Amino acid sequence: MKMTPYLGFDGKCREAFEFYAGCLDGKIAMMMTYGGSPMADEMPPEVHDTIMHACLVADGALLMGGDAPPGRHETPKGIMVALEIDDFARAERVFNALAGGGTISMPFEETFWVERFGMLIDRFGIPWAVNGGKSKMG
Repeated sequence: MKMTPYLGFDGKCREAFEFYAGCLDGKIAMMMTYGGSPMADEMPPEVHDTIMHACLVADGALLMGGDAPPGRHETPKGIMVALEIDDFARAERVFNALAGGGTISMPFEETFWVERFGMLIDRFGIPWAVNGGKSKMG
């Protein structure tokens, strides 16, 4: 089994995924607009340029997302995207990149369970938790 985060946006999916590709050294593997989909004729013209589905690949991990139809977007609550990056220097770089324009809720610092950890909400409203380095839990 695999679990893949699927992020919802309010018209900012393209911008967010381009940002994430840079932050995570990833590649956008797929990005389909509502207007370019088989459902184009069923969708209102104002959403044709928004993203129906996007897929980003970074170090073999997938991140997916899309723009919600008009009036259906909700801000994430009670969930976050968690990253585990073995090299804590790289993890710190990723953390700082994701935090650009966002809000750090817990600085990237040493913890009792891993070399470094931090939490943030990025500029698109997506919460992230970044674990960096070796686990101290055994």
